[in-house]
Amino acid sequence: MTEARAIAHPNIALVKYWGKQDTALNLPATGSLSMTLGVFPTTTTVVVDDSLEADVFVLNGREQSGVPAERTARFLDLVRGLAGTGMRARVESHNTVPSAAGLASSAAGFAALAGAAASAYGLQLSARELSRLARRGSGSAARSIFGGFALWHAGDDEQSYAEPLPAPAELAMVVAIVDSGEKQISSREAMRRTAATSPFYPAWITSTALTLEEARRACVEGDVAQLGRLTENNALRMHAVIQAAAPSIRYLSPTSIALFDRVAALRDAGLEAYATADAGPNVVALCRAADAEAVAGELGALAETVVALPGPGLVVGGRSVE
Repeated sequence: MTEARAIAHPNIALVKYWGKQDTALNLPATGSLSMTLGVFPTTTTVVVDDSLEADVFVLNGREQSGVPAERTARFLDLVRGLAGTGMRARVESHNTVPSAAGLASSAAGFAALAGAAASAYGLQLSARELSRLARRGSGSAARSIFGGFALWHAGDDEQSYAEPLPAPAELAMVVAIVDSGEKQISSREAMRRTAATSPFYPAWITSTALTLEEARRACVEGDVAQLGRLTENNALRMHAVIQAAAPSIRYLSPTSIALFDRVAALRDAGLEAYATADAGPNVVALCRAADAEAVAGELGALAETVVALPGPGLVVGGRSVE
């Protein structure tokens, strides 16, 4: 019996991943850029036990069945294939971010699972290899292997991984939690429907590739204003292409729109902030760390807010993965 524990944090994409070129390998149609949050950690323990006849997955104290258990077992099969063993495992995970609410719970979850499972099964994987492995469970998990800012490359199975990216050290995010409940349409189903039916999808792919290069350059050059403009515009484009699917999918609620408007009003008043939102109603404001409490105070009239500085990368057995 062997055991390993890992801790990972969610990330919020500034340039979004939306759409896959290969669903089996979770290969994105375009690259993306994100910031790992210093809040909402997921802690996962994997115990490899030869007495088990089937994998067991316990999330926040409750044994899981159905899709969550099946996804976990499929992921463990990948790890077992690399390790050359058929031994089953017990997975216990404690998740502090609301699940399936558009706050990247799966990114933290599968990054932590990748680290703990690889260690428990005796694999010695580099950060890049762990990023590729985590991607197979949830695409955005590839980015949560790294702290701070990360760039996830599109490409084939070997080439699609994330890596750290230099970025302005003074940035922060203010998370405005509009609804912590589980969304009705999963990101996987929404991506499939968007790619299959939205007339704007081809333009989303080509424009996002250009935005990613501009955002990467803004990060490296420390151009906060340009990075913020690109972040907000990319989020609005993503939600537009999703809404154009048939049947239409709308993740943003009236409160979400009001938060985008409030952030724009803050900029007009001289408080620099830029809004973004993943596949859910919750809105995140990118701002300078020195302004984060002021931004949180302004948005707090519309939703519960949490201030997040750039967070750490994956930690396995008490050691940071590098």
